[in-house]
Amino acid sequence: MPEPLTPVTFPTDFLWGCATSAYQIEGAVREGGRTPSIWDTFSHTPGRTAGGDHGDIAVDHYHRYREDVALMAGLGLNAYRFSVSWSRVQPTGRGPAVQVGLDFYRRLVDDLLEHGIQPAVTLYHWDLPQELEDAGGWPERETALRFAEYAELVGDALGDRVERWITLNEPWCSAFLGYGSGVHAPGRTDPAASLRAAHHLNLGHGLAVSALRSVMPARNQIAVSLNSSVVRPLSQDPADLAAVRRIDDLANGVFHGPMLHGAYPASLLEDTASVTDWSFVRDGDLAAAGAPLNALGLNYYTPALVSAAPGKVAGPRADGHGASEHSPWPGADDVLFHQTPGERTEMGWTVDPSGLHELIMRYSREAPGLRLYITENGAAYDDKPDAEGRVHDPERIAYLRAHLAEVGRAIADGADVRGYYLWSLMDNFEWAYGYGKRFGTVYVDYATLERTPKSSAHWYGRAARTGELPPLDAV
Repeated sequence: MPEPLTPVTFPTDFLWGCATSAYQIEGAVREGGRTPSIWDTFSHTPGRTAGGDHGDIAVDHYHRYREDVALMAGLGLNAYRFSVSWSRVQPTGRGPAVQVGLDFYRRLVDDLLEHGIQPAVTLYHWDLPQELEDAGGWPERETALRFAEYAELVGDALGDRVERWITLNEPWCSAFLGYGSGVHAPGRTDPAASLRAAHHLNLGHGLAVSALRSVMPARNQIAVSLNSSVVRPLSQDPADLAAVRRIDDLANGVFHGPMLHGAYPASLLEDTASVTDWSFVRDGDLAAAGAPLNALGLNYYTPALVSAAPGKVAGPRADGHGASEHSPWPGADDVLFHQTPGERTEMGWTVDPSGLHELIMRYSREAPGLRLYITENGAAYDDKPDAEGRVHDPERIAYLRAHLAEVGRAIADGADVRGYYLWSLMDNFEWAYGYGKRFGTVYVDYATLERTPKSSAHWYGRAARTGELPPLDAV
């Protein structure tokens, strides 16, 4: 890892962006024909989110998007990754698009382009239309087919102006937190259903890639954003090394196997045979899931440290994804997760920039020829305004500089990394944690919705304008 003040420069065409997702920022959940998503339902179910928080208003980006775009432009950012709300565009998950829903995203894209900011559209960031969940959700094949239809609608509407597309964000969370541990929407706890969901997310991704290509210019890039885990053993004991391989299959191979290599790892199928027989995988599914990509998005926050344990693990499962009596790791009930040593963020996640370099270099090997983008990386801290209303967040600046230095090191080592999207542009609804965890580089007063760029926003903006990492105190 480079020394903190080692000069780090980036290519002149490197993208410097921020990322958000629809349900976390938009609000306006009942406007323009939008219907409930699984996160509307989940967050309004007592006991599901911290403090009963929900995204009904969130940070009101739906009405304040021009202010938010101007804010990004003022900082000097040249890229913005956002997601489209499926139920705003196609309220039932079927049939024609609602034009007023698409019009919001048309206006947003136009405003970004007018400010010299390159948009990147994520089609799915966890907000499945509730009507599709009522019909079975991602464990059902039909949802994959409906996702491809939705992708074609959005691609047809925006593909002439948006060149960067992402099908799914972190399908691992959708499958295993949504249908395995139940800590995310829709809150189901069925190990077999989580594996079916994973497969249909793979299938839906591949079908969406093909659907997008059918309606968009050939120049457009299509990717997927994976929260692939850096999994490390507690010791070199063969049992701990075997635990690493099992978690790596469930965290990584279950998605990059079909998407990049056209097959599930044989060891994954063997390890989960007691959970499901995988009979839902039909002829042609894996070929469809492996539709060629132009790029790959990597989301990274912290590594995992695991060991083998005798017998099944009893009690709540705390593995960095929330505690639950139900495991998000089907077929791996005898694997223990350990807190890695070192400084931690407000999420309790260890700060380990070396893991980002390790992840990038792994996927340089897994996906040779694909451009790589860091589509999420960031940290939550307990940010508060001072007496003058300024928000200083030196911990986030240190976090960003250390992780961006690892991106620079990976580029120097030959990785084709084309851009970095900081998570997140602004404080927002942090899923089951409600509004208690602040990931933003822009502070939001949730009572007034006033936006205040933190010190890290100014630091990151300077990096974006100069293409070089500033000193830690350069704000």
